[in-house]
Amino acid sequence: SMAKTLMKIQRYFRRKPLRFFSLILLYFTAGSLVFLHAGFIGESGPGGRRRRDNAVASGNPSSLSDARGLGIIRRGFKERTGRRYGPPWMKQASEERQEVARRARDYTTNWNRALKGRNGKDVDDGRAKYIGCYIDDTKRRALRGASFFDYKRMTVFRCQDNCAERGYMYAGLEFGAECYCGHKIQAPNASESECNMECKGERSNLCGGANRLSIYRLELSQESARRYGSAIFKGCFRRPDNVTLALPFSTVIQNMSVDKCVDTCTEREKSLAVLSGDRCHCGYPSPLFSLHEPENEDACLHRCQGEEFESCGNEEFFVVYQTQVQDKRCMDRHFLSVRAKHLVALASFPGAGNTWTRHLIELATGFYTGSYYFDGSLYNKGFKGERDNWRSGRTICIKTHESGRKEIEAFDSSILVIRNPYKALMAEFNRKYGGHIGFASQAHWRGKEWPEFVKNYAPWWASHTVDWLTYGKNVHVVHFEDLKKDLFSKLKEMVQFLGLKVSEDRLLCVEGQKEGNFKRSGLRKLEYDPYTPEMRANIDKQIIIVDAALRKRTMSGIPEEYMPR
Repeated sequence: SMAKTLMKIQRYFRRKPLRFFSLILLYFTAGSLVFLHAGFIGESGPGGRRRRDNAVASGNPSSLSDARGLGIIRRGFKERTGRRYGPPWMKQASEERQEVARRARDYTTNWNRALKGRNGKDVDDGRAKYIGCYIDDTKRRALRGASFFDYKRMTVFRCQDNCAERGYMYAGLEFGAECYCGHKIQAPNASESECNMECKGERSNLCGGANRLSIYRLELSQESARRYGSAIFKGCFRRPDNVTLALPFSTVIQNMSVDKCVDTCTEREKSLAVLSGDRCHCGYPSPLFSLHEPENEDACLHRCQGEEFESCGNEEFFVVYQTQVQDKRCMDRHFLSVRAKHLVALASFPGAGNTWTRHLIELATGFYTGSYYFDGSLYNKGFKGERDNWRSGRTICIKTHESGRKEIEAFDSSILVIRNPYKALMAEFNRKYGGHIGFASQAHWRGKEWPEFVKNYAPWWASHTVDWLTYGKNVHVVHFEDLKKDLFSKLKEMVQFLGLKVSEDRLLCVEGQKEGNFKRSGLRKLEYDPYTPEMRANIDKQIIIVDAALRKRTMSGIPEEYMPR
């Protein structure tokens, strides 16, 4: 009877193949529904309850609100998608766009990717070593340096890279999404079981807990600054006219050393440690002591009593170090209290430093910047104006990479940021295939993507600038390289262009925290020149076009370093 039944089923589907495929489709649909149901259970089940329970157990209401907030942010981002930009004549195939989006989701370097999936506690390759779980208090942090949050893609190694790049000795992760840096741990140990929350960007690793930090000791980068331990050497400076006002805290230290003065000023939560013989002064950069006029270092040669090979300055010439204490005078930011009717663009070619410039403007003015697009990763990093409609009038200026006449004429004035095309093209290629602080892979640089990218984007670098100079109203040009060299005066000009009163204290504060969270680390640089002679000929032609357009507007031309050699 079984055989007859099987024969009937076989004949049934042979005559009705459509029914057979319908059955297969129903089978897979049912399986997908079961899978999705399991995913929702995972979000709201034991793991989600554990996070809320930890917040309640900690007795910290802010932690509880954070736990609720993460879910709200997560749901909000799933519902919104950002616009994409590219040369006006380019229309990427949907397959390529999906691939780019997939790669842009990974913010880590290739080194990070290679280590992904391994437990962060087991990693000790000369870069980082896990040292334990520590208590963190929101009023007095265990690690008191820089901090940043990413409620969707935080990983152990991304946090480590960011802290190491800024010269911090320690990196700590909390609540699955928060990263804190510091030069010393100022809190007691906690039980390992209390650091039990998975990282938002890699479920295979733990990133602290509610008011608990998973802390790693880092190998410091020596690349961008002369350091003493975790402090940055700022130079030798003449004694200010009024030391008491310029540097409000002062003490004599027996057997003086750089380390002792840095520790003293760090404990006083001051960003400058200033040595003059056996006296240690602490304070902040100010108009009375701006650090803008360094002296020859020979003027400060005076051996420290406690260290034979260190200079401690003297009564007339001070040795200055920047501690890892964050200068908070420029950290407050908010939306405009009265909606602006005058829309100011912050325009640039992609890869020209728009995000960094936004960071500087927000710190210098105290107001959020907006965006023509919506980028959830930038919103997560603190650019709260990213979520506003660009016409809202609540932001001080609006990021845009658009270059069409209609889009340009929608703004009443504009700050136009221009960067050396050789650097801008590489930066945008890295962003396109590796995210805001990630890197394109060797396969992309060596493959067909890079030549095709240069071919299409190099002319857009020129046409973008020419269009803004042609159709833009009241254009203020800023060269990225000039901003890096002379940040104080160039940023001051931008604040004045925005119609705001200049606060020199804020500008001096910005100088001490100019890097922000979107600087690519120097850990991965190409070991060869990716530009062929043909590419260079094309780019050099575009440089000449932009130089002529600037001079036509009676502006200074392209910086000398851009010009063909």
